[in-house]
Amino acid sequence: MPLLPIFATNPSEIYALDIHQIVALCGNGRLTDGSECSQELRAFLKRAPSPQLFGYIETCLNESFEKIGQVLQDIVNELGRRLDFDVQNGAYSGRQNSIGFDGIWKGPSGRAVIVEVKTTDAYRINLDTLASYKNRLIDADQMARLSSSILIVVGRQDTGDLEAQVRGSRHAWDIRLMSADSLIKLVKIKESAEEGTVIRIRELLIPFEYTRVDRIIDLAFTAVTEIGESLEKEVAVFKDEVSEDDEISAETKLVQQRTPKDVIEQLRSKIITALNIREVVPLIKKSQALYWSPENNLELRVACTISKRYERTEDYWYAYHPDWDRFLADAQKGYFVLGCVDLATAFVIPRDWIHDRLGELYVSKGKDSPYWHIVLIRDGGQIVLNPDPVYHRHSARY
Repeated sequence: MPLLPIFATNPSEIYALDIHQIVALCGNGRLTDGSECSQELRAFLKRAPSPQLFGYIETCLNESFEKIGQVLQDIVNELGRRLDFDVQNGAYSGRQNSIGFDGIWKGPSGRAVIVEVKTTDAYRINLDTLASYKNRLIDADQMARLSSSILIVVGRQDTGDLEAQVRGSRHAWDIRLMSADSLIKLVKIKESAEEGTVIRIRELLIPFEYTRVDRIIDLAFTAVTEIGESLEKEVAVFKDEVSEDDEISAETKLVQQRTPKDVIEQLRSKIITALNIREVVPLIKKSQALYWSPENNLELRVACTISKRYERTEDYWYAYHPDWDRFLADAQKGYFVLGCVDLATAFVIPRDWIHDRLGELYVSKGKDSPYWHIVLIRDGGQIVLNPDPVYHRHSARY
């Protein structure tokens, strides 16, 4: 039975499999250029959550199975998509008179990166051949000469020989090198950050004065990990609700109200999985709270935010940000989804419905831009949207 029908009805069953088992379920199980197996594998990878892709890379690097290089190539290209590149998959094997690139990643600015994927640097790479791919693509008007470069992604961390080969070649200023582990870190940064960070991430892959960018990526990853321990963007609403004459300072109350990041992410993942099933459309993570459909990212978009229940009022407070509203506005279906830490139910609000009522909501001044307050209150045995958020703000003390 083909992979995708099983995945559509029971994704957890597929996620429990190793990547080589997944390949065996695709088409006829023979991973060759243009095959049904290749098409189905690539379609599945587009739908899989990023942590699954990270695990598949580990399997490719630590185990031995048939077509390991081709599988790694497809996963690396998919991680390029997670960085919001427009990715063109290359062929698994070169053919006479064809341009044998593994992938082409194009950014919104028009910059193009020719990607070469290697499981190890045990074998020397013909850099002249890689450079010829670039020149032939330029001649075919598939990329611009002054805004194109080459990126070699190597599975193993020990890339000393290959680094030396690149530095000593005449192509040193056109080629950059990174490990698969650092590529994973970049995707993690991107999915925990805001849009401005994504631009800087893509720039790291463009040639500058360093041959290998891993140290810079490690530094960025550490910084973002530390930032990730602080309150998430959606929790910003609560500081505004603390008045200066409260017995406890605003800073102290923020600490008391903080929900652990792993709890928030686990709940958010469960909500997105349930929404996948309800909408019969897969969703992948774009950034911290934003998700979109992989095949056509205008088909379905979601902003999913989480709140705990506040004991003094038994309410749930959320922030709704202008950039979230713009993100949802471009979709055929856009949803603002509210999760509650202590409930097994999430609340899905169509973007158009909430956008039409923004004028009725209380607005706070955020660090970067204003945002609206959304409040869920208990009304008897039900959870409902607060009909008067301005009044509610002044009647509740946190």
